Amino acid sequence: MKTRTIIGILLIVAGAWKLANMWGIIENDWLWRQPWTVYVAPALLLYVGVMTIVDSYRRDPDQWLQRPLPIGDDGKRICCSVHYGGDEYVYHGETFHGARLDAFCGGIRMDLREAVITEDEEIDIHTFFGGIELFVPTRVNVVVKSRSFIGGVGDHAMHTDNPKAPTLHIVASNFFGGADIKN
Repeated sequence: MKTRTIIGILLIVAGAWKLANMWGIIENDWLWRQPWTVYVAPALLLYVGVMTIVDSYRRDPDQWLQRPLPIGDDGKRICCSVHYGGDEYVYHGETFHGARLDAFCGGIRMDLREAVITEDEEIDIHTFFGGIELFVPTRVNVVVKSRSFIGGVGDHAMHTDNPKAPTLHIVASNFFGGADIKN
């Protein structure tokens, strides 16, 4: 276990201990004599504890399983499906011919910044309680079409001004999930 995770757990236990004291489950008023600790300390401890644990998993490079590019039946388009986990697919100069990304209670990170994109391609995204993080090159146009139920698509990518540049058509269907597009 990482140090951040242990600190986060300790902070959550301290916050829960204070709440149990406030609700009369345990008695330890001698520890909490200052008036500001009545509401601020438990809320602060819980917040810092949860954010420490979340941050430790966000920054952990091992949380994403780096996988080889799964080529589909047509020999070109890749098909990625994740259930209860996280997979990362990175292009290192390979030619990109479109993709289908399915995330069910998990996440997919796809990095196309070094991919060779010479013509218009389509990325078909489906999420159910999951998410897709898509890194696109700045030399392509991005067009997004989304059908989402309590979810959505965040397009934070910088777009090129060149009308002759290839276009990535992203079609996303999200149910309690989403996709984030960035450079």
